[in-house]
Amino acid sequence: MLQESVTTRAAFDDFVRARWNRAVRVAYGFTLSAAAAEDLTQEAFARLWPRWRRLADEDPVGYLHQTIANLYLSSRRRPDLLSRLRQRPHQHHSDPADRVVQHDELLQALKQLSPQQRVVLVLRYMEDMSTEQVAGLLGCSVGTVKTHASRGALAMRKLLA
Repeated sequence: MLQESVTTRAAFDDFVRARWNRAVRVAYGFTLSAAAAEDLTQEAFARLWPRWRRLADEDPVGYLHQTIANLYLSSRRRPDLLSRLRQRPHQHHSDPADRVVQHDELLQALKQLSPQQRVVLVLRYMEDMSTEQVAGLLGCSVGTVKTHASRGALAMRKLLA
C-alpha cells in the first residue's frame, strides 16, 4: 500500500512538472494576470490531486483545463475570489519594443471580451482544441462554443483594427 501511494504521488508530481507551464499559460489567457494565472493553476492542481487515481488513466489534462476554466468563470461571478488573487502585470523584459506594444494591445482587447468569449478563444486558439473538445470541457453545446468564438473573434478584429 505504501509503495502504491509513493508511486501515485510520483506520477502526480511528474504530471504537475510536465503540465505546469502550459496550464499557467492557459490560465493567463483567461485572467490576463501572471499572479492570478499561477493562483488559478495551483488551485486546479490542488483539486486534481484527490481525484488523481481515477483520472490518471482517463483524461487528467482535460480535467485540469476544465477546472481552470470553471475556477476562472466562477471567480467572475464571485468577485471576492478574484479580488483575493494578486494582480501584477505580466512583464516581458526581453521582448523588443514592438512586440511589447502588440502584446499590450492584444491584452487590452482580450480584457474587453466577455469571460466566456475569452475562455473559448484561449482554449480554441492557444490550446488548439476543437469546438467539440471545448464544448465538452465547458459542458455546453458546440453551437454555444461557435457563437462565443465567432463573436469574440469579431470583437477582437474590431478592437485591434
